Amino acid sequence: MQNSMKRAFRAVTLCGASMGVLLASAPAVAQEDAATEDAERVYDAVIVTAQKRAQDIVDVGATINAIGAGDIQERRIEQVTDFVNQLANVDVKDNSPGILPVISIRGVGLNDFSATNNPAAGVYVDEVYLSSLALLNTDFFDLERLEALRGPQGTLYGRNSTAGAINIISARPNFDGPSGRVAAGYGNYQTADLEAAFNAPVSDTLAVRLSGKYINQGEGFFYDTSENSDVGQRDVLLGRFQALWTPTSNFQALFKLEGQRVRSEVGAGEFFGALPNGSAVCPGSPQCTDFLGYSDPDTDPYRGDWSVDPAYDVDQIAATLRLEADLGGVTVTSITGYLDFERQWGAETDGGPFRQTDFIETDDIQQFSQEVRLSGEAGKAAWIAGVFYSTDDVVGQYDGNLQDLFNTTYLTLWDQTSTSAAVFGNVDYALTDTLTLVAGLRYTSEEKSNRGSDMDLVSLAPGSGLSLAPFGTPPLTLASINDTIDDTNWSWKLGANWTPADDSLIYASISQGTKSGGFFSGVATNSGQLQPYDPETLLAYEVGAKRRAGAYDLSGSVFYYDYQDVQTFIRDDSGGLPIQRLGNVDEATIFGADLTASFRPASLQGLTLSASLGLLDTELGAFTSSAGLIPAGKELPNAPEVSGTLGAEYEHSVSSDWTLRLQGEGRYADAMFNDSLNDPLIASDAYWTYNGRIILSNVDGWSVSLWGRNLADERYVTQGVNNLALGYGYRVYGAPRTYGVSVGREF
Repeated sequence: MQNSMKRAFRAVTLCGASMGVLLASAPAVAQEDAATEDAERVYDAVIVTAQKRAQDIVDVGATINAIGAGDIQERRIEQVTDFVNQLANVDVKDNSPGILPVISIRGVGLNDFSATNNPAAGVYVDEVYLSSLALLNTDFFDLERLEALRGPQGTLYGRNSTAGAINIISARPNFDGPSGRVAAGYGNYQTADLEAAFNAPVSDTLAVRLSGKYINQGEGFFYDTSENSDVGQRDVLLGRFQALWTPTSNFQALFKLEGQRVRSEVGAGEFFGALPNGSAVCPGSPQCTDFLGYSDPDTDPYRGDWSVDPAYDVDQIAATLRLEADLGGVTVTSITGYLDFERQWGAETDGGPFRQTDFIETDDIQQFSQEVRLSGEAGKAAWIAGVFYSTDDVVGQYDGNLQDLFNTTYLTLWDQTSTSAAVFGNVDYALTDTLTLVAGLRYTSEEKSNRGSDMDLVSLAPGSGLSLAPFGTPPLTLASINDTIDDTNWSWKLGANWTPADDSLIYASISQGTKSGGFFSGVATNSGQLQPYDPETLLAYEVGAKRRAGAYDLSGSVFYYDYQDVQTFIRDDSGGLPIQRLGNVDEATIFGADLTASFRPASLQGLTLSASLGLLDTELGAFTSSAGLIPAGKELPNAPEVSGTLGAEYEHSVSSDWTLRLQGEGRYADAMFNDSLNDPLIASDAYWTYNGRIILSNVDGWSVSLWGRNLADERYVTQGVNNLALGYGYRVYGAPRTYGVSVGREF
């Protein structure tokens, strides 16, 4: 690692030490007159439920970010990508433009788009886990709060939360009287959206809430020159019904039914070729040619010649039932979740007009989960204990077309069933008035079975793009699997929280989490490539501090990860064709730091300044692929060494009824690699993006907002694939500049 990076880490460590000194002096501050303290306090408590109980965020011994309903609406945080892009040391990117988000927290994540795989950062909607990567591409609406937890969360959240956890919390029905919100907007690319929510008490014991959202984007920001038409249109309809029943003072039942219907389009990545062409620097430039003689003459990453129907269709319905009973000293909570998801979409995976590795994917996912937990306080201990069960089925297929390159089509099938059961417990024990010890443990048993195959439907023909001998008489099964894996694992956490004063915390923790093993469901040419990969385990050490005092709100942490059996893509040419399959690397290490700060100067009322900084030093151990032995020292993908945000908001009363707010933020991500081989052809350069809003609101609940995203129209790579062995590669770019106006009314 470069000396500058080492200096940066030392600087953050010194910053953490300084914060510790500041916190250690807090008892003297705490003895000040209460009225004076209240007068100086400018930050309200931020209540989160990250530890399965309501707490002020400053009292939680973990790195957490949370954002409430007002900021979600004003900042137009519409998908999980919008939320995590507000954070340092968190990277999110789309495997295909606008869909298939992959979240990496502190360098822990996985570049996979398979419906059979689980995300390393667990995503939970109203405490129900989303079991498949395919489920993450959902638009937000009518939310109460978003939370992001960093580091392994296996004790309370279970498997597949080694990177951390994202909590999506819907606005619930209430008994405060009829209320609601309506908002409409229009932006460039002919984008219109309408959102509404209505809450109503039906009786003293029953309240309901209806909410929905509709998005129509009439023009995509991609352009297919072969069809002379734009690509990337969106048509999204979402709805939610909730009913809250409280027949007694110590029991409540919350039922939720929601669904979505998507009829949209998927863009494509930017092509680059393998062979020299004129003055182009090859390989890697769009002006280079592939094996079929194609090159892309322009430099616009959103324009290309494509050969796949870009349709992206989703139908989903989900139901949740949450029961809670106070038994006097013990609270019983039951959460039952069911989801049915169907999807079909076309993948333009070569970025050109020829049918080389194009495919249509179809998925059908059903998942069921049940959690029952007990919680309470006993003397100096606050405790939680529970059991968890889940099952999910994923059935799908790729219909692939390689006719221009290999004169063949193929069919990849998968049918996977996963069953998981767990028992867990966590206790916070107040050793003294200021020192609390934390211990948590979870035991999980999981079974995963997969039945699948890859079939050559036409037979490879020599002389069409690449000269390869036929595999056999079609239709021919090239690879197949019918296997079951069983795994048991322990997740745990030990920690200590010291609160030297109100709104202050110093904490330390050691925790371990596990991500499930599984099966590769991509294209394979022999059965060995479909063999299961192992679970990965992350052991995390973290020390941090938080302080909310007067005009300042500060938090920081330093962490070290011992990362074993890292799941990643490994090149495998054993079947005659170069493919990328999922496998394991023995180990990796991650060292880093997080720092966030917010300041509201007394000299300029209404101004809030904020900043965050993330630093990472990642290193993969040695591993073997078809390219040979890859020595230790490669960086983890999606792990920029430096990332951060800067933000400012100014609020000013322009009259007794109207308030003006000016908001802006910038996000920086250092150069990073997008694969485990650290391929420079598909790496991302360092970049800044800027967003801004002008909001005018009044006391009657009306608001008007002018907004813009990626205001500098930065062109930045989010993902890429190097298939130069087949003559081409492609790079996926983030969205261009978008802007619009929104009008809303709360009542």
